[in-house]
Amino acid sequence: MKKDIWSTIKDEVILRIEAEPSLEPYLNQLVLSQDSLMSAVASILSSKLNSDALSSKDIKKFITDVYKNCDGLDDALVKDLIYFKDNDPACNYFSTPILFYKGYQGLATYRAANCLWNNDRHTMALFLQNRASEVFGVDIHPAAKIKGGVMIDHATGVVIGETSVIDENVSIYQGVTLGGRGKEEGDRHPKIKSGVSIYASSTILGNITLGKNSTVAAGSLVLKDVDKNTTVAGIPAKLLK
Repeated sequence: MKKDIWSTIKDEVILRIEAEPSLEPYLNQLVLSQDSLMSAVASILSSKLNSDALSSKDIKKFITDVYKNCDGLDDALVKDLIYFKDNDPACNYFSTPILFYKGYQGLATYRAANCLWNNDRHTMALFLQNRASEVFGVDIHPAAKIKGGVMIDHATGVVIGETSVIDENVSIYQGVTLGGRGKEEGDRHPKIKSGVSIYASSTILGNITLGKNSTVAAGSLVLKDVDKNTTVAGIPAKLLK
């Protein structure tokens, strides 16, 4: 599957170059000259995350090394990509998220930061979190636990707290906050089960659970558990009959 998707991405990029020849140097450097999806994602991220602290070359080597040494990370990148392609009606190509979607790029940066965090490299993990927040507009604590197969659509204004847990096949839209309630310590952030959709500008606070295949309507404030296969809406959120 990974090889098929990588081949498809390269074919798509060739077509993009034919359509926009002026972008050939950019697309060739970041994608066609790479030897794998992981390498291409690392290359794209490094072109965006570089700063006075670390150059693009340094960041690319660093992220590539992290990706290669973290079990299951490559599968998560692929699952995220497939989920974007299957669930965003505006996404017609596998190459689109890796090149242009802040949500995918922010999630890919989080996955490197999470691997670092789990290996007690907290300072570099927080550095990547900070840069992703500045560049992509999505702020994911590196200690959060997010399975592969997640879509963060548009990304702008998304905040995911330290003890959040997100299962597979979850869709999160712009302006969503998975936060604590201010004074709590320890396990204090939401747990999002598989199949959940959280629509724009919703806020979910505290160590509560959104059950499997549940939906949070746009602009809602969720302060208590949501049962599976239900929809809640409002401030505070209530069950929709």
